[in-house]
Amino acid sequence: MIVSLICALVAVFATLRIVFEKSTERKLVYLNLLNFAITGVIVFVVGTMVDPWLAIAAAAAYFVGATLESNAIASTLAQKEGRQ
Repeated sequence: MIVSLICALVAVFATLRIVFEKSTERKLVYLNLLNFAITGVIVFVVGTMVDPWLAIAAAAAYFVGATLESNAIASTLAQKEGRQ
């Protein structure tokens, strides 16, 4: 219970930093942190309701999708700035 609460607080912190951060590069760092926190919440909250292996599979699927999304955003921003 306490671990899922800590993950949720980290997710809220990351969300606030994303909203109020001016630099796009720094926003991407907090977006990555938010993805880790949500993955933790999925494992710890859903894992107590259903089969733990199902929760791990759901968290892994979310994390892979979120990582691909973050990489796509970073790649698009790098192309716009002429880094690639």
